[in-house]
Order: sequence, then C-alpha cells, then structure tokens
Amino acid sequence: MRGKETVRDMVLSLAAIGVVAAAIYLFGIPHDEGAKGSGVKTVDYRVEVDTARRAAPYPVAAPEPGSLPKGWRATSVTYRPAAEPDGALWHLGFLDQDEEYIAVEQSDGKPVPFVEEVTQQARETKRTQRIDGEEWVRYEGDKYDALVRQEPGVTTVVTGTASYGQLTKMATALTEKKG
Repeated sequence: MRGKETVRDMVLSLAAIGVVAAAIYLFGIPHDEGAKGSGVKTVDYRVEVDTARRAAPYPVAAPEPGSLPKGWRATSVTYRPAAEPDGALWHLGFLDQDEEYIAVEQSDGKPVPFVEEVTQQARETKRTQRIDGEEWVRYEGDKYDALVRQEPGVTTVVTGTASYGQLTKMATALTEKKG
C-alpha cells in the first residue's frame, strides 16, 4: 500500500506547485496589459540628448518632449563619441502609434557609408522635400525608407519602417542644439 500513497502525494505536491506558480505569475510579475508591442521598453532620452549636445561636434537633433503625436514612444538612445571612420554617432529610436520604427541618426563621419548603414542600404531617389525650410532627400529601401539632410559637418537621417508621412512628422519635430 505504501506505493499508492507515494503516487497520490506526488500528484498533490505537483498540484500545490502549480497553484503557487500560477499565483506568482498572476500577482508577482508585473503585466502591462495596455502597452502595445512585444515588450519593447520606453526610454527617457532627455539626459542622453543633453549629454550628447554637450559632447558632439555638431548640433544634435531630437524632438522636444511633447512635440510628437500621441502614442509615439522613444525606445532606444545612444551617443558614441568620434571614432574613425564613423565620426561621432547619435541615435534616437521610436515606435509610432502603429508600432512602426522611426529613428533619428546623425554623424560627422563619411556621409555615404553612414547613410547606407543606418538606412539598411536604401537608395537615393533624387526626390526632395522641404521641411521647415530645409531640403531633405528621399531614400527608398527594401527594409527602411529615409529622409536625409547633409550639411557641412553633419549628416542627419530620419529613417525606419514608417511611411514618409511619419518620417516627415519626426523631421518636423526635430530641434537641433549644441550644448
């Protein structure tokens, strides 16, 4: 009879473990039911943009908080000081309300390889558009489209999976400052 008690005890023990695991999952792990996406965290980029603006050899472009449409959220931010041949690199990535990716990329390095890299090999279309008095060149690619503006000392790229309309909203929201 001892073997039957062992099987029963094992089943009861497994049931108890299952209840504890379910309780931990339901009450111990935070769940953000209202957030879209697949667990992409939102970042606060204010400190990084201030730091980059003090360090970068060019005016760093970033949208002012609150200047983007509702539902857009920053998901990544980095600044890398000058390193040959790339130069000083600024990156600020967002997801829009439809989960499309939009990034602001800047460098004072060689423009052609920089644009090729950050746009995932998008090609220049020769089409331009004026945004706040500045001329941007459209690039089209298999993965990303982009708006590119080259000025002496810095190349600014707004790129991603989003439509040109969304890329234009980002380019319009950019404020360039040197710290």
